[in-house]
Amino acid sequence: MRKLTHRFLTVIDRYIIKKYLGTFLFTLGIFMVISVVFDISEHLDNFLGEESTLHDIIFVYYAGFIPFYLMLLSPLINFLAVIFFTAKMANQTEIVPILTSRASFYRFLRPYALTATLIFVVSLFANLYLLPYTNKLKVSFEGKHFFNNDDPSKKEVHIQLDKNTFVFMQDFEPNTKVGTQFMLEKYDGDELKERLTAPSIQFDTVKNTWKIISPTRRIVNGLKEHFTSNGLMIDTVLDMRPIDFEAHDNVVSNIYGAMSLRVLNQGIEKEKIRGTGVIIDMQFEKYRRFVEPLSSFVLACIGVAISSRKVRGGVGLPLGIGIFICFTYIVVNKFALVFAIKGGFAPLIAVFIPNIIFGLLGYILLIRAPK
Repeated sequence: MRKLTHRFLTVIDRYIIKKYLGTFLFTLGIFMVISVVFDISEHLDNFLGEESTLHDIIFVYYAGFIPFYLMLLSPLINFLAVIFFTAKMANQTEIVPILTSRASFYRFLRPYALTATLIFVVSLFANLYLLPYTNKLKVSFEGKHFFNNDDPSKKEVHIQLDKNTFVFMQDFEPNTKVGTQFMLEKYDGDELKERLTAPSIQFDTVKNTWKIISPTRRIVNGLKEHFTSNGLMIDTVLDMRPIDFEAHDNVVSNIYGAMSLRVLNQGIEKEKIRGTGVIIDMQFEKYRRFVEPLSSFVLACIGVAISSRKVRGGVGLPLGIGIFICFTYIVVNKFALVFAIKGGFAPLIAVFIPNIIFGLLGYILLIRAPK
């Protein structure tokens, strides 16, 4: 087993893997320290003025903040780390002896591929299982201490509960969980069968039921109509929750990023029926968790291709090109969701756009790389 391991991983392989991981983890750590320092300076007034305890700040907010930004920055830090240490190897004439020996250029890429695979596995695990939990901590803290003055109410709410049942509210206040001008309609095909109206409705968090205040029911049977009043209040179970009526326009809150994959899938299935207009965001978030980690391979290939040649000026030129490509990647990545919402792209296709574009770029650069 030991001989097989040494055949598969040579001294040069272990040297490159050590350089790769060391540079990646060190750079990621530096960026995280800077991010935390800037975040503390930005939110210091919130921490001091909102009765935040030190325990909550460290073990709730920053327990969510740090994993979120680690995963957000890791593709770009991975890219810059590959460029930095590979360009340094090329500048010190360490790559030329490797390529002039029996090892081919693609054999030279093996330790990069292995390390990128490790980063891919960790990123995929974090996206699917860790980040939904830590994001929930971050979102709950931000909602309580940072955005408690924002108006989360939603106006003119229309949702579909099932194939035949539709709900309308004039507005909904999430803090009190009270909706006004409530109307529920039941259809048989295109024919209205029942309409229930009430001036207000409130969610009971203890019983998980809805209290409909002073309801009036209209029952339609062909040309006959019958009106009934159910008194002051009725308790009923409806397939909807207060979160369905909250406005989530604040990008920072990332409410869908705080949902587990199971909850996200359930929400997508409900949105297919209800049609409240957020299904694209939810589908994009689901596919992003699986597709985004693939960038570790794409960006590593580009990084090796542009930095494996010894150039005049040392590390500066490849690093400058890498920073430019980083900004381009960020722009394309941010526009991917816009392509899905405004451009009519399917969310799955939109999620793949950055990796497809930069994957083709990486393939071309690898072909033209010195061998």
